[in-house]
Amino acid sequence: PPVEMVVTAQGRRTFLDHVLQELGMQRPVLVSPSMSGRFALPFLLAHGDQLAGFVPIAPVGTKDYTAEQYRRVQTPTLILYGDRDTRLAPQALQNLQHLPEHRVAVLSGAGHACYLDKPVDFHQALLGFLRQLK
Repeated sequence: PPVEMVVTAQGRRTFLDHVLQELGMQRPVLVSPSMSGRFALPFLLAHGDQLAGFVPIAPVGTKDYTAEQYRRVQTPTLILYGDRDTRLAPQALQNLQHLPEHRVAVLSGAGHACYLDKPVDFHQALLGFLRQLK
């Protein structure tokens, strides 16, 4: 994206909205690891109703929003992280637990990139969540 577009949360939200529109996505599940939180969180808070589900994996930027903002989101959410991610994951969990339709999956023995450390466990958790979506 153009640099001037992504310097603000609104610009990042707009960019992600354009990407999903260009791909013709209708009610996708948005998976958001780490730095992608800067794009996914503004989109979730503004357009969560356009998503079938949300899967944050220790995303950055969770502290930029209030508990009340999170409480307004009704998107089914799987908060996923590795138990060895002792820096970003606890902060993300503390903030994201305000999402009313959330559940949590912790991958034992996995670090920040839990999907790389424990791919089988990651996929089991993700597929289990996807099967429960309507």
